Amino acid sequence: MLNKQLKTGLVLDVETTGLSPKSDEIIELALKLFSYREDTGEVLEIIDEASFLREPISTSARQNYDQAFKIHGIPYQSVMGKSFYDAKVTSFFYRADTVLAHNASFDRSFLYWMYPEVNDLEWYCTMKGVAWKDYGFPNSKLLTLLKSHSITNYQTHRALDDITYLMELLKKISPQGAPYLKEVLQKRPMSKYQPAGAKKSYKRSLAMEENGRHAINE
Repeated sequence: MLNKQLKTGLVLDVETTGLSPKSDEIIELALKLFSYREDTGEVLEIIDEASFLREPISTSARQNYDQAFKIHGIPYQSVMGKSFYDAKVTSFFYRADTVLAHNASFDRSFLYWMYPEVNDLEWYCTMKGVAWKDYGFPNSKLLTLLKSHSITNYQTHRALDDITYLMELLKKISPQGAPYLKEVLQKRPMSKYQPAGAKKSYKRSLAMEENGRHAINE
């Protein structure tokens, strides 16, 4: 019975060159795989973790780097010539029953363009999945919550640090009497990500395909 309650969770975070998946890119990705009990929300052990840096490719992402540097503090020299180890990254996705991130819609919107398979995973947002304000916290920002739970008073905005702290937050007991992780997972998984213009692009591709058929048949 216990084995049926054992699940594998994945907490992740990205650092980017900006806010738009269309004009910006991920420059840092951190992932932490862990086991937990579905019935209690208890985190059992860390299974695997990794962190990767990559140099942005597009002109727009490169141009936005200096502005983003003010937030994440990652010098361009640190990412120069680097890229993600795709096989390792996707191995985390394939092992996960659930994926968690703070403001998950942001992380997923960027990851989707590099790893479309993330759209098939069960995503949960730790920022929106807990009634933080109802519990008396002024907001749902990660640093606010970390300070309020005496985890840390400083946020580096480095991906691995952020998910390490987030894991500690999810282990804390909520006013409901169970770990915050359980409360997050009691919500329904997020709906699949739909990129802006995806439906139009799909319809356009169908029209082109249909026109192609007509051209062949004529």
